Amino acid sequence: MSNLLNVSLSPHTHGKETTRKLMFGVVIALLPALFTSIYYFGIGAIIVTATSIISCVLFEYLIQRFIFKKPISITDGSALVTGLLLAFNVPSNIPVFIIVIGSFISIAVAKMTFGGLGNNPFNPALVGRVFMLISFPRQMTTWPIPAGLSTKYIDAVTGATPLAIIKEGLKNGESISQLMTQIPTPVQMFLGKMGGSLGEVAAIALLIGFVYLLVKKIITWHIPVSVIGSMAIFTTILWLINPEKNADPMFHILAGGVLLGAIFMATDYVTSPMNPKAMIIYGCGIGILTVIIRVWGAYPEGVSFAILLMNAFVPLMNAYIKPKRFGEEVKNG
Repeated sequence: MSNLLNVSLSPHTHGKETTRKLMFGVVIALLPALFTSIYYFGIGAIIVTATSIISCVLFEYLIQRFIFKKPISITDGSALVTGLLLAFNVPSNIPVFIIVIGSFISIAVAKMTFGGLGNNPFNPALVGRVFMLISFPRQMTTWPIPAGLSTKYIDAVTGATPLAIIKEGLKNGESISQLMTQIPTPVQMFLGKMGGSLGEVAAIALLIGFVYLLVKKIITWHIPVSVIGSMAIFTTILWLINPEKNADPMFHILAGGVLLGAIFMATDYVTSPMNPKAMIIYGCGIGILTVIIRVWGAYPEGVSFAILLMNAFVPLMNAYIKPKRFGEEVKNG
C-alpha cells in the first residue's frame, strides 16, 4: 500500500499556527492564575505546580523513548500544559506522591494509551484529577485557607470551599440567606480570597487569560460563553423558584472551577468539537450537567465530571453536526 499522502485540488489555506505555538500560548494565558495562586498559597503552589509539570513531561518522555520508541515530542508543550492544568485542579497542600500518581494517570493512561496527542478522547488533566479525587478523597478535599506567601505546605490551616459550605449547610436544613454569611463575598471570590484548587481561586486572573486567548485567536468564544451562559440561565431559574434553597447565578459562576473549566479545560482542541454549532451544544451540555451535579449530586462541584461526560459525545457531534457544504447540491435524474 502506498505511503503517499493524497491531497485534494486547491484552494487550500495555510496558517502560521503550530502545536508548540498554540500550547505555549495557553501557558502564557495561565500565568496570571499561576502567579495569583503563588501569591495566595505560597510555597505549596510552587511545589505542586513544579512536581506536576516535571512528572508529566518525564512520563511522556519515558513512554515515547522506551515503550513507543518514537521520536521525542515533549518540546511541543502539550505535556507542559497537561501538568500545569493538573496542578490547577488540586489543593496546594496535596502530598507530592499523589500528584505524581495523578500525572502518570494523565499522561500514561489518558493520553499515551490512545496514541498520544491528537488521539485521546478525554481531557488528560481531568482524568488524572478525577482519579485522584476517587482514590484520595481526603487529600483532594482538604483546602488550605489563603494566607499569602507565608502559607505553609503540608501543615497549612484548612477550611471548606464556598461550594462545600453551601452543600453541607443545605443538607443540614440551613437556608441560603444564612449560609451566605459564612462564605466570601462576590468581590472576594472575584479576587481569589477563598479556599479551593490552585487554578480556581481568582476569577479575574482567569478572565485575563481568557481575553489573551481570544485576542491571539487560540480559542473562540463559543465554548466558554455557552458553558457560563447555560449555567447562568439554569441557576437563575432555580434561584427564582426557591431563593432559600438555591444560590444565585453569580455565586455558581465565581465559586469552584467553572471559569477554569470553561476557558482552559473544555476548550482543549483534541477533546472538543470542531465547528461552532457543535461547540455551543457541547458547552451548554457542560453547563447544565455541572449545575445538576452541584444541586442534586453527591459532590459539591461537578465541572470535571461534566466536561468528561461531554468529551464522550464529541465524536458523535463531529460526525453529525457539520457546517453546510460549499457549492450546490447536484440531484441525480
